[in-house]
Amino acid sequence: MLSTDPAHSLADSLEQPLGGEPTLVEPNLWAQQVDAQQELTRHWAGVQSWMGQLMVDRGIDRISAEELTVPPGMDELFSLLRLQQHHGSGEWDVIIVDCAPTGETLRLLSFPDAARWWIDRVFPFERAILAAMGPLARTVLDIQLPGGEVFDDVRRLSENLISMHEILRDTEHTTIRLVMNPDRMVIGEAMRTFTYLNLYGYLTDAVVVNKVFPGDVGAYFEHWRGLQEQQLELVESAFAPVPVLRANYFDQEVIGPQMLDRLGEAIFGQAGDPWELLFSEITQEIVSDEHGATLRIAIPFTSKDEIGLKQVGLELIITAAGQRRTIALPPKLAALQATAARYEDGALQISFSRGS
Repeated sequence: MLSTDPAHSLADSLEQPLGGEPTLVEPNLWAQQVDAQQELTRHWAGVQSWMGQLMVDRGIDRISAEELTVPPGMDELFSLLRLQQHHGSGEWDVIIVDCAPTGETLRLLSFPDAARWWIDRVFPFERAILAAMGPLARTVLDIQLPGGEVFDDVRRLSENLISMHEILRDTEHTTIRLVMNPDRMVIGEAMRTFTYLNLYGYLTDAVVVNKVFPGDVGAYFEHWRGLQEQQLELVESAFAPVPVLRANYFDQEVIGPQMLDRLGEAIFGQAGDPWELLFSEITQEIVSDEHGATLRIAIPFTSKDEIGLKQVGLELIITAAGQRRTIALPPKLAALQATAARYEDGALQISFSRGS
């Protein structure tokens, strides 16, 4: 088990001290909490040193300069690169990664597109670029151009990101499971993350909803239970046909092996072995160009006459065969409006364009 979440709650859950290297917790179970600072030094030291010195030369104190040289979210991305290392080692049968709850780390994996551009367009000519720009930088701009170690860092990071992208998009061996509480704000964030995962070609094979109030919760929490039931209907519609697994709100915290076993039984007792693939299709696909975008959604076993469509802000509401489904659109579609739709080959294709 590999935790890249800066909160590092994995050690608390397992009731075991964990560090930056794999630690044996139980027979055949190892766990690790990645040290983000260590990974930052490993992957970004050259770039950080060069950019930091530029800022110090212009009057920014060194501590602030070090902070400003790390783009937001990059430390989590560097932590996730340990997955690539473990995957390449061939030592592990299954690798479970605990990411930050917002899914920002996975969104940052859209970087491989930019990384490929750097590798194809910039790196082959880096020496010529430095030689041509050197005199101008020193005499006119009064800055020190990056040395070879900076380009080495960026090249290595770009190659690692591309490799990571390929690992996570290998739908035969890699899946993602979203975990949430039955609260509207949490579900909304999970819906947006789900759309991003589909957008970048990552397979989500299950959704887990925990802390669900049971039927005998008592009068004090009965109103909360009613609200949760409404939100669970939203979960079922938003993530369909991906399996939705549930776990009740337990009478104590899920800490330690006994409670973890209890939680695992509650979730996967209804689904089979946790390591099995529970769903094998990417249900949404977005293709965009300069004119707009097209969203393709798999809706099998229905007909065109049974489908209804309505857009409310960044939510798309689809009704089919008496069922309602809500899809959270990514912000890149905020300026677009659904203008046409067609149903063919078991999928609804919705065209978006800019309003007049």
